[in-house]
Amino acid sequence: MDLTLQTAPQFLTQHEVAELLRLPERTLEDWRLTHAGPPYLKLGRHVRYDVQDVLTWVQEHRHG
Repeated sequence: MDLTLQTAPQFLTQHEVAELLRLPERTLEDWRLTHAGPPYLKLGRHVRYDVQDVLTWVQEHRHG
């Protein structure tokens, strides 16, 4: 069995992250400008988010 596929990062689009977090896409755009949101990758003109980075960011910003 090839373990590479199991450990390879899964990248999400801005739309997919917005749906996951139940936020407007515009919020993610604003966060990118202010460096306030989850880490992202810029691949040419395309923005992608590593799903593990997003989930880790969410846990780090949890209150209570």
